[in-house]
Amino acid sequence: MNRGPLTAVSPLDGRYARYTEPLTPYASEQALMAGRVQVEVEYLIALADLSAVPLSISADNRESLRDLYESFDGSDAAVIKQLETEGYGEYSATNHDVKAVEYFIRLRMPSNMDADQWIHFGLTSEDVNNLAHRLLVDGAIENVLLPALHERRDELVELAQQYRDVPMLARTHGQPATPTTFGKEMAVYASRLGRAIGRLEAAREDLSGKLAGASGTYAAHHAAYPEVDWPAFGREFVAELGFEHEPLTTQVNPCDDLAAVFDALQGANNVLLDLDLDAWLYISDRYLGQEAVEGETGSSTMPHKVNPIDFENSEGNLSKANSDLNFLCDYVTTSRLQRDLSDSTVKRNIGAAFAHCLIGYEKLGNGLGKVVPNEQVMREDLEATPEIIGEAVQTILRREGHTDAYEQVKELTRGEHVTLDDFKQLFADLDVPESVRSDLQALTPAGYTGVADELVDQLE
Repeated sequence: MNRGPLTAVSPLDGRYARYTEPLTPYASEQALMAGRVQVEVEYLIALADLSAVPLSISADNRESLRDLYESFDGSDAAVIKQLETEGYGEYSATNHDVKAVEYFIRLRMPSNMDADQWIHFGLTSEDVNNLAHRLLVDGAIENVLLPALHERRDELVELAQQYRDVPMLARTHGQPATPTTFGKEMAVYASRLGRAIGRLEAAREDLSGKLAGASGTYAAHHAAYPEVDWPAFGREFVAELGFEHEPLTTQVNPCDDLAAVFDALQGANNVLLDLDLDAWLYISDRYLGQEAVEGETGSSTMPHKVNPIDFENSEGNLSKANSDLNFLCDYVTTSRLQRDLSDSTVKRNIGAAFAHCLIGYEKLGNGLGKVVPNEQVMREDLEATPEIIGEAVQTILRREGHTDAYEQVKELTRGEHVTLDDFKQLFADLDVPESVRSDLQALTPAGYTGVADELVDQLE
């Protein structure tokens, strides 16, 4: 078969490839190769800046070296893969992905440079990999996932403001409860998502890297140049790449920082999963109408249907994302003694978890773009459940000193079908001032929304 989206093993590169494409620069094997080249090149340049190391790199050669990762493309990735699996030029197959990167840089080094021995000098593969992975995670979050989350929040803010005063029956335990407004409910999600975004941004800023050799002791570096302050060198190098420095490690960066990122993403996804479920229920209750898409089929047998497929798809992908993120949280923070290799293959799936996140965000956005509150249905539901003003009635009566107010309203309403006329009869029999009676008679389900519309202004 010809290789392509229809023959992809994963739907992320098949059915959903158009959604996941923005992650390609951060989640693909080619992207990881480019990240490794960046770390190796910048390390080589940093070595040249140490007075103890007899290595000099001119400004032109530095530019040429940096161009190796800045212009890295598919043909470069193919060379590295060939170095790893088949051999290329004078090099036999390495069967080692990082070593293949080292040889690639040797092959592409400026012709007037003689620095082969300084590439990957004193490093272990994990020094390169941990930094390369963080470059990719950082870029994916900053340039793909966070913008998508901000878009969803902006859409929720817009819905909150537009429908701030549209009354809607609330449901607690699935039963009719004190009314709210549709806008206020969307504001709740916008607020929650805003906080979740803040946690994700903070976790991203705390990403940390290590550069300390095979057991985290700088042993090879120190053996070669004991006069150099290698921990200080490592700290400065990692900071130049944009990360906090992790000073105490085994061969492996402990990855608590990555776990914090994955946990923060799960938090954002949980907010949106909750929204997916509520949107589905609002559509089921006809509180939300959906715009039909021309030519789209809702059901293979029932032509009338407009299904909430975007919310369902979002729910499925965010659930899969959270399952993967939870697994990553648990797995990447453990390593047998000073190093085992099981995390290497696991970390290659970070991009897949991010891809399920992105699909979920995009599908949710599609769903939000199709729905319109059905104000008539909402008002009809409110008018059909006048018992919901019972809370207001008993609260006002308590204010007036009626110690049995709750019991009076409970006797009238609990498990009973009541009307506003039933309430008015109760009000007529009450021993209260006329002004209070007038207040009670003015109560309506649609008008009993408190300061819901004003609460929308709490959004920042």
